[in-house]
Amino acid sequence: MSPTYTHGVWTVKPGREDDFIGAWREFAEWSKRSAPGALWARLLRDSAQPNRFISVGPWASPDAIAAWRAMPGWQERIARIRPMLESFEPSTLEAAVELD
Repeated sequence: MSPTYTHGVWTVKPGREDDFIGAWREFAEWSKRSAPGALWARLLRDSAQPNRFISVGPWASPDAIAAWRAMPGWQERIARIRPMLESFEPSTLEAAVELD
């Protein structure tokens, strides 16, 4: 079975980029440590729009993602990040094509 992915498009308020990176890192480290089924996470920065970030991470299953989002601490960590943002667009994705 292919992993399911979480994906986010984060537009950060100008001047808050370093704060966001630190808060996202803490969130991702907590998730990897605490959430069964979390495989890895990446935060990518748009080189043409430096306050725009893309996060992506594979999960063992859609149920693992749902359990992670329901964990105590998930809402709290997202709430710490939200004041730094202009917008946030989360999604859950399945692989359509995989090349190795």
